[in-house]
Formats: sequence, structure tokens, C-alpha cells
Amino acid sequence: MDPQNAAIETRILPYGPAAIAEAARLIREGRPVAVPTETVYGLAADAGSDAAVAGIYAAKGRPAFNPLIVHVLDREAAEGLAEFPGAARIIADAFWPGPVTLVLPVRGGSGLAAAVTAGLTTVALRCPAHPAMRALLQASGRPLAAPSANASGAISPTRGEHVLKSLGGRIELIIDGGETAHGLESTIVGFADGRITLLRTGPVPFEDLVAAAGLPVGEAGETIQAPGQLSSHYAPSKPLRLDAVTAEADEWLIGFGAVSGDDTLSASGDLAEAAARLFGALHRADAAQQPRIAVAPVPRAGVGAAINDRLSRAAAPRD
Repeated sequence: MDPQNAAIETRILPYGPAAIAEAARLIREGRPVAVPTETVYGLAADAGSDAAVAGIYAAKGRPAFNPLIVHVLDREAAEGLAEFPGAARIIADAFWPGPVTLVLPVRGGSGLAAAVTAGLTTVALRCPAHPAMRALLQASGRPLAAPSANASGAISPTRGEHVLKSLGGRIELIIDGGETAHGLESTIVGFADGRITLLRTGPVPFEDLVAAAGLPVGEAGETIQAPGQLSSHYAPSKPLRLDAVTAEADEWLIGFGAVSGDDTLSASGDLAEAAARLFGALHRADAAQQPRIAVAPVPRAGVGAAINDRLSRAAAPRD
């Protein structure tokens, strides 16, 4: 085998000081590592290095027009990378650290790699709450670009084993911090013309961000402005049918509430539990014998909007 095409040995280390030190070493050497956040596992690399960011795109097979989220320790670090309108500062102070991403104009001299923004004049910024990602930011001393740690378009990873299944042989290190808390990627909002715009639903309801910002709501355009806007995304390898109350003979049914199945998002109908379990349930369904997947109806209230967004993209026709 050509050594240049040989698979990389992927190590898994439990979250702790030794894992963070090793991950920081790899980050400084320009290599991506997988790390848990409170949303899903991220594939992190130095956001200021063209080569390191290219390593993320290569490992994931990610389209170059799809921008990356940059993770920072606090608002002060974020303001070194982007211009913050007053409403963005209010949201950052109210919801950071946490699962909210702000899309803002890139500051001149930010030092960010060009591929991070995918050619846009804006950058997506988030201050994570998970101690592993915060420790890695501290230890590496760099802003970290970190999309979800999975092959592009596939089911997002909420456990270290999901990362290994998707990216094993493509990256050197996975920090295993157990199952993630929210189980859905962050809510993303943008600001333009004195308005706030929802770019991706997530754990924090858009209504809460609108109330905090005190701005009218704008409309998202047709172009890709943030991660998670592709029509087909978060997808299992099998066809997916939505709003199913019973399973057909060749389907694995993921239930919710009164609709029981081979698995369930939440037997009690708890939307927060359903969000945390969504991607894990899709991974289990993808590994089942049945060639198709069905999912029970999920209400659209609150975080249910984000759950339905992910399901609709997972069920969309592949390009």
C-alpha cells in the first residue's frame, strides 16, 4: 500500500488532562482532533491555519462552499475576529457559553483561514460550554474551527463511537467525553439591516433570541450563509419516512410519545429528551437489519422545531 494513502491510526482517549494535552499538541501541529461539545462532537483544528482547516474539509469530505463555526473562549476573543452590533453583544452575554452561534462580519486582520468563511464576508462564532472543548481552547491558545465530527452530510455524532464509525482511519485522535447533553447542533442567527435572522434551528428557541435582541425578524436568503443549511444533511444511509404512526414490514420505527417502536426518542413525549436522543436513534436505526427507517410525528413547539428541521433534511432526496 502506498504510505501516503494508508489509513491513519485513530486513537480514543477518555476526556482528562492527558487527552487535552495530546489534542493541543496535534492542534498546534496543524492536525484536526475530535472533541465533545454540549451539542455534538466537533472536529477541531486551528482556525487560523489554512492547512489545518483543509485537513477538516479533507477528513469530512465537506463541500468547500459550506462555512465552518469558529469556537472561542469568550466574547472578548470573539470580538477580535468579528464586528459585533449591540444586539449580538446582548445575545452573547445572555447565552454564552452555550449552544448559540452568531454570524457576524469578519473583522479586518482577524487572521482566520480563508476556508473558514468559505469566501463569505461573515464568520460564524460560538462560545462552547462543554469543559472538554473549553479546556482544548485554553490549552491550544487558538480559536478552533469545529464542524460536527462525521463524514459530510451523515448523521451527526453524539458519542465517541459515532465519530469512530464515521471518521476512523481519517483522524488521529478522538477525545471521548460520553454522550453529549443537547444532541443537536447550535442555533445559528445572523444580523443585517437592524434585523435578526434565523439561519439554523437548535437547542435555544429562536423566539428567545429575538426577545433578548429586541430586533425585528429578517428573512434568510437563498445562499448558504451558515452550516446546516444544505437541503440534504444529517442523513442515514437508508431511506427515511417521517410522521409514521406504524412501521411497514421493512421499516425500523423510531417512536415518540404514544407511538412506540423499535426505539423511541421519548416515551413520555419530552422534547428535550427527544433532541438529546435523536442522532443516537438514527445511528441505531442505520445499523438495524431493516432497509428503511420510519420516525413518529414530533411536535414543532420549542426545540421540536429543531428536531423536525434535522429530520426533514435527513429525509430529503440525496443530490
